Amino acid sequence: MNQIEILAFESKRVALSLGSNMRRYFHLNAGLNALRAEFGALHCSPVYESAAVGFDGSPFLNMAVVIETDLSLPELIHILKAIEDANGRDRSGPKFSPRTLDIDVVTYGDECGVIDGIELPRPELFFNAFVTKPLADLIPQQQVPGRQQSFAELWHNEGNRSQALHRVEFQFTDLEQPA
Repeated sequence: MNQIEILAFESKRVALSLGSNMRRYFHLNAGLNALRAEFGALHCSPVYESAAVGFDGSPFLNMAVVIETDLSLPELIHILKAIEDANGRDRSGPKFSPRTLDIDVVTYGDECGVIDGIELPRPELFFNAFVTKPLADLIPQQQVPGRQQSFAELWHNEGNRSQALHRVEFQFTDLEQPA
């Protein structure tokens, strides 16, 4: 009798970084609605405003979101790119350019190294305040994969404070509910 091997993906806790500098409140809100539709409950950090990095442009709104998923990393990236594309993301311009919506995987469970072409944890975690600070707020006691420190310790010890961050009010609007 042949046995069928069933591969079960263990649920992963995934930290995402979201940013927008074009119709910022609208696109962050739309991104959160799309993420919630795909993954259910979202754990969200405060929202921060920061200057554009790598180009002269309008300030960004940035935040972190933690989700649980049993998707593989390539499947997850595919969904995140589809959400970006649905929000008008233009991939034809330079790497550092205005964004309607940018969603990056910062951590994927405890994975470290290059996984399916993605470096984890995402290197920006260690040098961009707009990635580090929201995660330090959201999951302060969680260990940074591959490090012997928590996200709060990373922010306290290594956070790039030369990049000014300003916490802003952000009111999530459920686009699925009638107004």
